Amino acid sequence: SEELAALFGPGVREEVLAAAAGTGRQDVLAELDPAAVTPSVELLRTILRYAGGLPEARIAALRPLVRRLVDELTRRLATRLRPALTGTTTARPTRRPGGRLDLPRTLRANLATARRTADGTVRVIPEKPVFRSRARRSADWRLILVTDVSGSMEASTIWSALTASVLAGVPTLSTHFLAFSTEVVDLTGHVHDPLSLLLEVSVGGGTHIAAGLRHARELIEVPSRTLVVVISDFEEGAPPAGLLAEVRALVNTGCHVLGCASLDDAGRPRYSTGMAGQLVAAGMPVAALSPLELARWIWEKTA
Repeated sequence: SEELAALFGPGVREEVLAAAAGTGRQDVLAELDPAAVTPSVELLRTILRYAGGLPEARIAALRPLVRRLVDELTRRLATRLRPALTGTTTARPTRRPGGRLDLPRTLRANLATARRTADGTVRVIPEKPVFRSRARRSADWRLILVTDVSGSMEASTIWSALTASVLAGVPTLSTHFLAFSTEVVDLTGHVHDPLSLLLEVSVGGGTHIAAGLRHARELIEVPSRTLVVVISDFEEGAPPAGLLAEVRALVNTGCHVLGCASLDDAGRPRYSTGMAGQLVAAGMPVAALSPLELARWIWEKTA
C-alpha cells in the first residue's frame, strides 16, 4: 500500500485497494482512505457485505468510509433526481420578502410610481416589490417503498435505500420504507439517514412479496393520495395466489401501484417475466425503471 502511494500517488493506491476489496480481501478495507477513495455502489456493496461478519470494533472503524461513500452517492443521485421532482412545488407571488424578486409582477404592481427623468428615461420606484415563494402544489402524498431484500437483491437494495433517502427530502411526500424477505421490517424511521438505513437492512433469505404488500396496505390512509412501489425480482417464494390477491386488494383501494423490476450490476432488468405478467393482469404495472425514471413516474402521478 505504501509503495503504491509512493510510486503512483494516492489515487491509484485507492483504486487498487478498492479492487482488492472487491475480490474478497477484507483486510484491505481498513487501509482505504475515506477522503481519497472513489465512491461507487460496487465498493459500498462490498463493504456492507463483509461488515455483517466483522466484530463491532471493526465496523466502527469502517463507519467513516461507509459514511463518505453513502453521502457522496446520495448527493450524486439527488442531483439527478431533483430536476424530475421540481414540479412537486410551484412558485407563487407574495409581498413577503424571502424569495427571488418577481420582476415582471413588480413592474406591473408599481406602474403608478413611474416617472420620466430629465434625460428622458423612465424610472419606476418599486414601493411594492413582489417576490416568489415556494408553494405546495397539492396535498401531501404517501409513498410506500416495498423493497425486496432477499439474497438475490443486493445491488437493488442499495439503490432503493439511496433513492428512498432522496425522496424523503421531498416536502410533498411522506416516504415509508418496508424491507421484506420472508419477514417484513418497517425501516421508515431510518429513511432520512441512508447510512443508518443501509446498516439496518439485512440482505438474505427468501422472498414473500405478499407479506410486504399486506403490510403496505395497513399503512394506507387516503388511497387516492398513496403510491405503493414494489422493488423486486418477483421470484415469489410463497404460493402466487396470495400475492395476486394482495395486488388486487391494493388496486381495489384506489391507490397507485407499481412494480419495479430489479436491475443487475450492468443496469439490465433481472426478474421473473412470468410472475410479472400475472401481476400486470392483476392490475399492477411492472417496469424496469432507473431511480430517475421512478422519480419521473412519481411526479406524473402526483401532478
